[in-house]
Amino acid sequence: MPIFKINNSKLEPISEKKIDLERDIQRPTEQNLETVFGLKFVCGALNQEFCVRVNEQDFYIDTVGFDESEKSIFLIEYKKEKSFSIIDQGFAYLSAMLNNKAEFVLEINERLNKKYSKRDINWEQSRIIFISNEFTNYQKSAINFKDLPMMLYKVRILDNGLIDYDEIKPHRTSESINKFIKDKKVQAVSREIKVYGQEDHFKPDWNLPLELFNILRQRILELDSNIIEKIQKHYIVFKASINGQQYNFCEIVAQASGLMIHLDIKINEISDPAHIVQDCLKVGHWATGNTKFRVTEIAGLEYAMTLIEQAHNDVIGKNI
Repeated sequence: MPIFKINNSKLEPISEKKIDLERDIQRPTEQNLETVFGLKFVCGALNQEFCVRVNEQDFYIDTVGFDESEKSIFLIEYKKEKSFSIIDQGFAYLSAMLNNKAEFVLEINERLNKKYSKRDINWEQSRIIFISNEFTNYQKSAINFKDLPMMLYKVRILDNGLIDYDEIKPHRTSESINKFIKDKKVQAVSREIKVYGQEDHFKPDWNLPLELFNILRQRILELDSNIIEKIQKHYIVFKASINGQQYNFCEIVAQASGLMIHLDIKINEISDPAHIVQDCLKVGHWATGNTKFRVTEIAGLEYAMTLIEQAHNDVIGKNI
């Protein structure tokens, strides 16, 4: 579908420019990596592409990005040609990263002036992103697995200085890549890098918690079109996206009898006439929020949303 501009109440299509080189995509992406993907730029065409050697083979990483909030690494590969395998190349690069952890940490420390150790990096949440101006149907189908740590983005450069990044979403599936591919490299990567789904948080007989979550999830996403949902190991988090940065404002932990909801807002900054919110700043918990409350019935969702909305507005107000 083309993109249109309004000219005297008429829609005029904005023409698409031909992408001649991978660098046509790479350089503007790296210069705006935080705005586009919420990642810190580590290395790539703008300084020097990072290279690691595995089994006598050199792996040149087009772009290395770093998610500071999750402390995870993102490898980004730009493709102009269509004749490449998503699965083969994706797992090859992720395997190269896992086999050269020290080199990647050193590169991040030197480029970003950090002092991380290998233990500080969340390897489990690291990913690879493929960016291209075109993907084949075969490549699009290749990502239709529930545990594939790869993302595809179709990019278009348009007239009037416009550029469009469109994520190709996988179809919902319950099949694991390991069920079909027995390659040792794939299995080794899958043991360290995890992709969690909703089914990892709700047991088959947790009908009420799942119903509560589905209703609440829809209401949260309706607060702002820029809200990002991520499924982590221990909770499902909702983030506000502000000027390329992502900020947690709500984390949900599924329980057998309902939902435990954590909010990233201080106890003295939230209006809670029902007095259900608890301060958990000094209490051990998986989520990042420092306040929490429980929801165990649908009737409580309306009030829950008033609390969640306060956390969302608080995060935005403090970071604009």
